[in-house]
Amino acid sequence: MSNPGWRERAAIVFKTEKHPAAGSVGMVTSNHPLASAAGAEMLAGGGNAIDAAVATLFALTVVEPMMIGLVGGGTAHIRLADGSHRILDAMSTVPLAGQPDMYRPVPGGALENYDTIDGANTVGPAAVAAPGSLRGWCEALRRFGTLSLEDVMQPAIRLAARGFRVTPYLHTCLGEAAADLLADRDAARLFFPDGSPLAAGARLVMGDYAQTLRTIAAEGEMALHGGAIGDAVADHIQAHGGTVSRADLIGYQVRERKPIRGTYRGFEIVGPPPPAASGIHIVQMLNILEGFDVAGMGFGSADLSHLLAEVMKIAFADRAAASGDPDFCDVPVERLTSKDYAKKLRARIDMGNTQPWSAGVSPEHSPHTTHMTAADQQGNVAACTFTINSLFGARFIVPGTGIIPNNYMATFDPRPGSVLSIAAGKRVTTSMSPMMALHDGRVRFALGLPGGKRIFPSAMQALVNLIDHGMTIQEAVEAPRLWTEGPVLELEDTFPEIILRALRLRGHELSMLPHVAGGMNGIAFHDDGTMSGAACWRADGAGVGVGGGLARKDARFWPDRVVR
Repeated sequence: MSNPGWRERAAIVFKTEKHPAAGSVGMVTSNHPLASAAGAEMLAGGGNAIDAAVATLFALTVVEPMMIGLVGGGTAHIRLADGSHRILDAMSTVPLAGQPDMYRPVPGGALENYDTIDGANTVGPAAVAAPGSLRGWCEALRRFGTLSLEDVMQPAIRLAARGFRVTPYLHTCLGEAAADLLADRDAARLFFPDGSPLAAGARLVMGDYAQTLRTIAAEGEMALHGGAIGDAVADHIQAHGGTVSRADLIGYQVRERKPIRGTYRGFEIVGPPPPAASGIHIVQMLNILEGFDVAGMGFGSADLSHLLAEVMKIAFADRAAASGDPDFCDVPVERLTSKDYAKKLRARIDMGNTQPWSAGVSPEHSPHTTHMTAADQQGNVAACTFTINSLFGARFIVPGTGIIPNNYMATFDPRPGSVLSIAAGKRVTTSMSPMMALHDGRVRFALGLPGGKRIFPSAMQALVNLIDHGMTIQEAVEAPRLWTEGPVLELEDTFPEIILRALRLRGHELSMLPHVAGGMNGIAFHDDGTMSGAACWRADGAGVGVGGGLARKDARFWPDRVVR
């Protein structure tokens, strides 16, 4: 489905830094090759895409400990072989003891600023929200997988017990979080054995965490949600000023939600619904873009860059007004995703000048997350985005467990009275975008990425790259990105000066960055039944394809037959 001709119209021509994987039996992509290999091991052993996804996620908790963990949250988008789409919401929730005024907000801060005076909602036990990751993975495996929990956890247990090589990326992340991690005895001992971050190439062995994984493999999710591991987590958090309790762990429930669906140039776009803001606003932005000749503008052109920026500002204005947990507020899904609403917004866009946008409807997030995508030969596809929120979450390890908890309380407004204020049981609003694009009823693309509020605009750009520009999946996930919610337009530093000058003339205030959002990965499905898996340069990602297959039914081994 790729169209090399996009380069002839492009204002930016780039080379991909990684190579796609190919497979016919199955494919797994994630932000670490060892995690992708864990999923591929399940496929090669006869498991399906959901088995592969859960194995990959467990392995990611080991090799990407800064991004994902058992005491975290996220969203799984599963397409089953029967054509149905299942969204499992395993987002973290405010603990039962949570109160709207439980933190001291910084006085006079901007509305989007959730900082507190002592940083208690960001670092330490008071920052931890009730987790859903483990429950989500176990439910997905129980309902849609074919292998046992013990089977899919074996690669993660091996990696934790035997160790793995620290990548330069992990080393850099350790350096960024060093001040907080060094203040925690267990984190300092694990990641800074000589007072410095583990060097790239050093072997990281996680013995305590390996034992935690073994216990979960033997006892199931109840080990955390009602067992001794959960007691250790809750006791430590409460002893040090946090609110997550044993009751929070026991009472947590995964929610299955109806997906958001839209159309774009003959493709059906399917993504997660509220409390995720992603599916709604990706459909909204694509609805607006559908009235423009996006392909004719050319990838990276001043016209398209300006248009994308205006469309993002529109989406973020509506997101600020109407995002939230649907159990606590009304989200106008039908209006936001309607073609008529998009038509009205489209008519207000000035292609010659940037402008501020206010919400057309009425009633913050961290870039440190991870994503994986898996598919099998039977037609099952899983796109999953999970996180502990910020880099290394709350930046401490629960003693004796190896578990790094989330700091999801930082995503709630610490001031009472807003739709995103703290309330017991409220789910985190997220930009996670495990997206799928279908054509003629078949999945053609599945993808996702980390990146906080930059996630869903980046996923939208990847879909435009694939559908409008005809890029390959490798090109689409690696292509230069831009992002804004207004007034500053962020662009990756590969945008040429001639484009930057044209954008400044239209009134854009620019900020150049090494990268916008995080490492995207995804799978493209081809007409011949094969798959291409891709991961971009912004993380350690890799695709692992399973090809070949079993022996032919008539194949035999005849040891006494000699062919001369």
